[in-house]
Amino acid sequence: MPEFLSDEWIAALDEAAQADEHLRDLTADVELKVQQKVTGGPSGDVAYGLTISAGTVRVSSGPLQSADVRFQEDHETAAAIASGSLSAQEAFMTGRLRVGGNLQVLVDHTEVIAALHDVFGNVRAETPLTDRGTGA
Repeated sequence: MPEFLSDEWIAALDEAAQADEHLRDLTADVELKVQQKVTGGPSGDVAYGLTISAGTVRVSSGPLQSADVRFQEDHETAAAIASGSLSAQEAFMTGRLRVGGNLQVLVDHTEVIAALHDVFGNVRAETPLTDRGTGA
């Protein structure tokens, strides 16, 4: 079980994305880069990115160059969203999740975002999110 936000966890997301045939088909005509930054974690701040390009979906450690959309939240919020105890929408509405960039691309690709949520579900289910002071 990879630790939440570790390089192994990010690699598990990447593997899940690459293995999903439906996701490849769904993203055949999609070009999208999403940057995620989580602050204040046990190992410090963590940045990772999602790159979708012509049916290839990759998740990588570190910051992305020229992301279309950027998300930033603290570790507690990220763990709560990952565990399902807090929705991303609620986190955004309460100021716990900050979003930047071109938000229209998220609206344009809601089906892709929903599919990613499903594809990453197994990784989330195998990720221990308790006992880290997250409240999750």
